[in-house]
Amino acid sequence: MSDSADQPLSASTGELLSAAVTAIGGAPRPGQVAMAEAVTAALEKERHLAVQAGTGTGKSLAYLVPAIRHAMATDSTVIVSTATLALQRQLVDRDLPRLVKALAPQLQREPTFAIMKGRNNYLCLNKVGQASLEPDALIDESEVSWLGRQVTRLHDWANDTDTGDRDELDPGVSDLAWRQVSVSSSECLGASRCPHGAECFAELAKAKAQDVDVVVTNHALLAIDALSDAMILPEHDVVIIDEAHELDGRITSVATNEISARSLRLAAKRAGKLGAEGRDETLDSLADDFAVHTSLMEPGRWTNIDEPTRGMLVGLRDALWSLKNTIAAPPEGESTNDPERFAERQNLNNHLGDLHDALVRILDVFGTEDPASHDDVVWIERSSRDADTLAVAPLSVAEMLHNKLFAEQTVVLASATLTVGGNFDAMAASWGLPKGGWDSLNAGTPFDPKKSGILYTAKHLPTPGRDGLSDATLAEIAGLVTAAGGRTLGLFSSRRAAEQAAEAMRPRLPFDVMVQGEETLGVLVDKFSKNENSCLFGTLSLWQGVDVPGSALSLVIIDRIPFPRPDDPLLQARSQAADAAGRSGFMEVSATHAALLMAQGAGRLLRHVGDRGVVAVLDNRLVTKRYGSFLRASMPDFWQTTDPQVVRGALKRLVESP
Repeated sequence: MSDSADQPLSASTGELLSAAVTAIGGAPRPGQVAMAEAVTAALEKERHLAVQAGTGTGKSLAYLVPAIRHAMATDSTVIVSTATLALQRQLVDRDLPRLVKALAPQLQREPTFAIMKGRNNYLCLNKVGQASLEPDALIDESEVSWLGRQVTRLHDWANDTDTGDRDELDPGVSDLAWRQVSVSSSECLGASRCPHGAECFAELAKAKAQDVDVVVTNHALLAIDALSDAMILPEHDVVIIDEAHELDGRITSVATNEISARSLRLAAKRAGKLGAEGRDETLDSLADDFAVHTSLMEPGRWTNIDEPTRGMLVGLRDALWSLKNTIAAPPEGESTNDPERFAERQNLNNHLGDLHDALVRILDVFGTEDPASHDDVVWIERSSRDADTLAVAPLSVAEMLHNKLFAEQTVVLASATLTVGGNFDAMAASWGLPKGGWDSLNAGTPFDPKKSGILYTAKHLPTPGRDGLSDATLAEIAGLVTAAGGRTLGLFSSRRAAEQAAEAMRPRLPFDVMVQGEETLGVLVDKFSKNENSCLFGTLSLWQGVDVPGSALSLVIIDRIPFPRPDDPLLQARSQAADAAGRSGFMEVSATHAALLMAQGAGRLLRHVGDRGVVAVLDNRLVTKRYGSFLRASMPDFWQTTDPQVVRGALKRLVESP
C-alpha cells in the first residue's frame, strides 16, 4: 500500500458513493445507499451481513465503495469473491477501473485492485515443456487425434502470451485440451522447485495481487484458501461474497474427490514413462478391475459396501501408495541432469497422493456402518463418455464454513436472490453462519413488481409428468407466445423438454425459435436480444445470468417447478439427514433448491425500470400444493393470477403499446 494510507480517511461512505455514481453518470438509488451503509456498518462492527439486492439496485458499487474505503482506512486487502467468470470480468474490466478513477480525488491516492484465479486457469510452462518432449504423455491414445490440433495451438500460444490466462485465449479450447497444459494447486511443484518457477504465469499473477486494496477472485479459490493450511490469497480480514446463492454448491464441488478408471490408467501411463518397476502395470490392471466392478453396480449412493468392493478399494489404495513411493525416489542426479523429468516425477507424485487420499476418504466413510452418522456421501456416477466415476463429497459444508470462513474474518454475502420462503434462514443454515453473529438486509429493487409484472400459474393444466410436455401444455405455450408476439424466454427443466417445445412450436408459430445447444450461449442470447419477435428455449444455464432488458423479452415461461432430480445422491443424502434430525428434508433441500431457481428464473423478466411482462409457470403445483406459497414467497412480488384470458390480454396490450 501507500505510505499515505495511515492518514485519516475523512470521506464517508455516502460521500464516496455519491461521487462514484455522479462520475459514471448514474442516479441515486435508495436500495444502493442502504446496502452501502449496511456493508460499512458490518465492516466497522466486524459482524457478518447477508444482503439481498435485486436487479437494478447497483449492488456492485454498494459493496465496492465500502470495501475500498475499509481497505484504505485499515491498510489491508479486501477479498471480493464471485461465482461466475462473467461477473469477475465485469468487476475487473468495467466496474473497478471506473470506480477507482472516480474515487481518487476523494482519497489520498488511487485505489488499487487485482484479479486472482485458480492455478489451473493459467498455462503451466513446466507441463508445456513436458508435453513438447512427450506429445502423448498425458493423452489417452483414443483421444490423440481429437486433441492434437488444440494442444498444438496451445503450445504455439505459450510462446506468445504474456499472461498465460485461459480467458485471453480466443477462440478457446476444450477442458480436456486445457488439462494437458495446466496443473491444479495440488499438482504444482512450487515455484522454488519448478524449472520454470521464475517465469510461472500463476506466480506472476499472484505477485500482482499482493499489497492491493481489492482482490477479485472466485468461490473455488476462496474455498481452497479457507480449507488449506497454505495461504493462497493475500492476508485479509474481510471477504465480500457476491452471487452468494452459489456458495454452497461451489464449496461442495471443491471438497469433492473423484476416482475413475480413466484417471487411474493415465496415472499408470505417466508412471511407466518414469520407471515404475512394474508397479504401473499393477495399477493399470487394477484400473481394469475397477471399471468392470463398478459397471456391474447400479449408479447412485453407496450406504454400505460388501467385502469384494472393500477389497478392491483397499487394493487400489495400496497400489497407489506403493507407486507413489516408487515415483517419489528419483535416480541420483536427475534433478540436475534432467530437470523436466524430475519435475514430472514430483507432479505425478502429488497426483498419486490425491488419488490415494480420495480412496482413504471413501473407505473411512464405511468404517462406520450407520449411514446416518456418515459425514461424507459416496456414490457412483455413470457417464457414456468417461464410464463410471466414484465420488465422495461432504454431506454438509455448513460446519466447514462456520469454522474456516466465518470464524476467521468478517464476511458480507450478497445476491439478487437470498431470501427463501421470504427470509434468510435457509441460506444462513446452509452456510453455517454463527447464530446471533450476523445481520441481514433486503435492499429491494428499483422496480415495482406488482405494477410491472404478472405471475401466471396455469392451474388448469395437468400436473407435469415424466413423459414430456403434454399436448395441453404445448397448446398453452403456443397461445402465450402468440399473444406475446414472440419475445419469449423458455426455461425448461430438461434439455429434452426444451427441444420438444421448440420442435412443436416451429411449425405453429411465425417466430424464430432458438434452442440452447444450437450455438454458443452468448451467440444465442445476443441474437435473441436483437430480434424482438424471437424465442429462446433452454435449460439451467438460461435460468441465471441472462440479461435481456427491453421489449425483446416480455414473457418468461417456466415449464415445471425445478425440483432436484430424485436420484441425485448428494441431495438425497442431505434430505434424509434432515428428516433423521426431525426437520423436513423435502422443504430444507428440495423446496429450497427449487425456490432459489424459481427466484433466479423469474428474475430474468425485469431487468430495467421500464420493463413489463409475464412470468408463466405451467406447473399447477405452484398454487395447488402447500409448498407453493413457500416458492411464491421466494419470487418477486408480482401481481398473481391463474386466469389464462387475463394473461393473454395483458401480453397483447404489451405488443400494441409503443
